[in-house]
Amino acid sequence: MDNYNQYAVPQSVSTSTTDVRRFMLSVYNWMTLGLGITAFVSFGVYRVEGLMKILYSNPMLIWGLFILQIITVLVISAGINKIPSIVAVGLFFFYSFLTGITFSVLFMVYTSTSIAFTFFTCAAMFASVSVFGYITKMDMTRFGGYLFMALIGLIIASVVNIFLESTMIYWLTSYAGVVIFVGLTAYDTQMIKKTGMFVDSESETGKKAAVMGALRLYLDFINLFLYLLRFMGNRK
Repeated sequence: MDNYNQYAVPQSVSTSTTDVRRFMLSVYNWMTLGLGITAFVSFGVYRVEGLMKILYSNPMLIWGLFILQIITVLVISAGINKIPSIVAVGLFFFYSFLTGITFSVLFMVYTSTSIAFTFFTCAAMFASVSVFGYITKMDMTRFGGYLFMALIGLIIASVVNIFLESTMIYWLTSYAGVVIFVGLTAYDTQMIKKTGMFVDSESETGKKAAVMGALRLYLDFINLFLYLLRFMGNRK
C-alpha cells in the first residue's frame, strides 16, 4: 500500500484542506459500506441454518474462503495502478462479502448481544483513534516500522500458539493485538491524510487511493474488533 502511495500519487502539487477532507470522507464512506456488507452478510449467513451446516461441516470450503480473501487483497494491492477504480471498488466489496461469510462463525461462538456491544465499542474506539491520527501534529511515520515489526511478531506468536495452546500466550497476544491495531489505526489515518494532500479525490487516481485507504482502515477495524471480542464476548 505504501508502494502505491509512492508510485501512483503525484507529489508535486498540494491540495486544499477542503479537498483533503473530501478525500478522507470518501475513504470513510467506502470503509463504512464495506463494514456494513460484512455485518449484513455475517448475520444473514448465520440465520440460514442449512447454509451454516454446509459451510462449517466442510473444512476445505472454509480454507478456500480464507485463501480467496488473501488473493483478493493481493490483487487489489498489486494491481491498483492497473485496474479501473470501479473494479477496485468491486474487489473491495467482494472482500467485505467474503469476510462476512467467514465472520458468521462468530455468532456460533458468542452471543449476539455481546457481538453487537463489542462492535459499537470498537466503533467508538476506532473513531476516537482515527480522529487523533487525523488531527495530531505528531509525525507518526517513525512509529510505522515498530508497528510493522510488532504485527509480524503478533502473527508469529499466534501461529505458534495454535500448536502450543497456551492460555498465557493467548491473552498476551490479545492485549498486544488491541494495542497494535489502535496504533495502526492512528498511523494509517495520518498516512492516508498525507496521500489526500496530493490527489484530486474526483480523479481516477484519487478514487483508487480512496479505495486503498478504505481497505487499510477496514482491516484495522475488523482486527481490532476480533481482539476486543476476546475480552468482551460472552461465549454461548
